[in-house]
Amino acid sequence: MQKISSINAIQVFDSRGVPTISCKVTLEDGTSASAMVPSGASTGSKEALELRDNDISYHGKSVTKAINNINNTLSALVIGKDPNNQKEIDESLISFDNTEDKSKFGANAILAISLSVAHVAAKANKIPLYEHFSRVYKDITSDSATHSMPLPMFNILNGGEHADNNIDIQEFMIIPSGAKNFTEVMRWATEIYHNLKKILQKNNHSTSVGDEGGFAPNLESNKEALKLIVDAIKETGLVPGEDVNIALDCAASEFFNGKEYILKGENEKLTSSAFVDYLDDLTKNYPIVSIEDGMDENDIEGWKILTDRLGPNCQLVGDDLFVTNKKILKDGISKEMANSILIKFNQVGSITETIETIHYANQNNFKSIISHRSGETEDTTIADLAVGLGIGQIKTGAPCRSDRVAKYNRLLWIEEESNSILLK
Repeated sequence: MQKISSINAIQVFDSRGVPTISCKVTLEDGTSASAMVPSGASTGSKEALELRDNDISYHGKSVTKAINNINNTLSALVIGKDPNNQKEIDESLISFDNTEDKSKFGANAILAISLSVAHVAAKANKIPLYEHFSRVYKDITSDSATHSMPLPMFNILNGGEHADNNIDIQEFMIIPSGAKNFTEVMRWATEIYHNLKKILQKNNHSTSVGDEGGFAPNLESNKEALKLIVDAIKETGLVPGEDVNIALDCAASEFFNGKEYILKGENEKLTSSAFVDYLDDLTKNYPIVSIEDGMDENDIEGWKILTDRLGPNCQLVGDDLFVTNKKILKDGISKEMANSILIKFNQVGSITETIETIHYANQNNFKSIISHRSGETEDTTIADLAVGLGIGQIKTGAPCRSDRVAKYNRLLWIEEESNSILLK
């Protein structure tokens, strides 16, 4: 295998018009590949540090420090190495940074190199990126991964930090659980999405969209949002709870004041136990099969109540709770919190650590969901990661906005080119 000969990073922009990093890795024979790093708005307090300049440029959001760290310092650790050695490269970067949260050089800088190395290795080996990720998974864990198409969670109605409206729950998502293949998944999802738009227009609601492409109307309550989605599913000729289910991302940390959950849109102040009652009621009245961040990341007792009550019948996903961190996940599992983990590789900062976390989840019968961030780019790495590791679930926004649809289009091509890869 040709060795890495150069690394070059530049500042580009995410879907919010905020600076982020694009990194290109080139091999000795001229083979090159690049990747881009996403950015979140609703972030967990334990996430690895996204290094920004914090000066007057771009309202403090520029990333020239992180880019200089790549071009002038970190590149020297990687040049001359075999790009197939993902773990060795990632660990050299992590060790050189030598901080718990990658704050010295920036998790965004380390991840940019990590992603680009994976891309160039796949290109040099003349294999799809998802196939390369399967190989990396086996190299790191000694276990094999089976390819599968992921079932998406489409964020079709937004609230919370992702929209300027009065809905407290951050994401209302549809899961086309009954679809026979990914092509049908996309048809159902897009038809439901457009029928929801028609219903909103009919009821004189706004059809502007939030960060992830979902509609962001002002509604009376979270229940009204769920009712509108059920209506859109029925309007599409599909059966709620059979053909299509619903998932929520509460992002509860965003409306927890340390003691109570403040639902401003409904003028409610609820204790942890009362908020569990609230969520339990929603699952009994609507076809909700998955709830992400149903409790604040530090509300340990709340998480235990939620897991005991809803865990046997509902997927309870930890995002801010676990931040794709194996050590934190291990602690959470020991405390019997949640039963699933959201995977965002920029929360932890490298492909190797991401895979190690997924592997630990697999070993402990925790489900994983590969996820985008609210600040995305046209980069489609997460689509290949979901397929290559056989994760079975992905959330990457509405069937709207190129930064979201790019991932779905990549999955459509994978299905087209690999008829043996089926929905999990």
